[in-house]
Amino acid sequence: MNHENNLKYFIALGKYLQHLSSIETDELFYKAANENPWFTKENVELALKGIIQLLNENDLTKWFNSYQLPQKKEKKIGVVMAGNIPAVGFHDLMCVLLSGNILLAKPSSQDSVLIKEIIKILIEIGPELKEKIFFVERLNDVDAIIATGSDNTSRYFEYYFKEKPHILRRNRTSVAILNGEETKEDIEEFGKDIFQYFGLGCRNVSKIYIPEGYILDRFFEGIFKFEQVKNHHKYANNYDYNRSIYLMNQEKFLENGFVSLIESKNLVSPMAVIYYEFYKSVSDLQVELIENQYKIQCVVSNKAWFPQSIAFGNAQCPSVNDYADGIDTMEFLKNLE
Repeated sequence: MNHENNLKYFIALGKYLQHLSSIETDELFYKAANENPWFTKENVELALKGIIQLLNENDLTKWFNSYQLPQKKEKKIGVVMAGNIPAVGFHDLMCVLLSGNILLAKPSSQDSVLIKEIIKILIEIGPELKEKIFFVERLNDVDAIIATGSDNTSRYFEYYFKEKPHILRRNRTSVAILNGEETKEDIEEFGKDIFQYFGLGCRNVSKIYIPEGYILDRFFEGIFKFEQVKNHHKYANNYDYNRSIYLMNQEKFLENGFVSLIESKNLVSPMAVIYYEFYKSVSDLQVELIENQYKIQCVVSNKAWFPQSIAFGNAQCPSVNDYADGIDTMEFLKNLE
């Protein structure tokens, strides 16, 4: 196997995607949206931008070289991909191929078109990869498995693949910490972390921790620029449905016409709903987050003031070494016997 050649192919893929014409981008969008109505043009473009960022030559090369991959017999790696946001399985497929293994991919029925189109381009760049990439319906003949799904499907995977080396990812969400000093512009930036991909990703914020005494009108003022999400029929249906449930149950909640806020200790909110909770001190909050660390994908705060958080607006901009569930995929593949 030639790891360096594979690296060159992915770098070339990034440059190719960076120079897609508007006609080519529109074609990808129409194909993806036809399969999944959540995949708007804006979301497909955002996903492609994220992949291009992952494939930045300097960052990708530095990351790749840090593993010092050994020359060893290739393994068949099964990858069960999620379908919540466009091409969300790309990082896993990249890790499998860059580690010199064979990819047996099972795309989600909600996101098969876009990932296949990207792989088609990759194979045109590196034709030898055609013998390393296979799309399958069943993952019987694999040496290891990487699967992303819900808590329920993870229990199934744990049973079915218990004899295989595996990475099994479960439900996660992301949270935000406000300190009350945020400006309107700061909250506008934070709105990206909530509304990009309509909040469907595990890196989207579904719960906000706010200091006691915080006036939520300031939050609503800052996120108003995202009101266009209500123009998407599926999002609007979810907003109307959840709002109706709260009204019928006479629950106390706040809303602004496109999102509802409800005070809750829970982390994962329904579509078009954001949970919030007041906190007394940063130290108390740190303890609570540690207790819930296996349910949280990432934490965001303004200019990353909160320890081990990322800055507002960057939740959906992971770097190449930001691994889902904090599990180093490349290290896992490198150490397979």
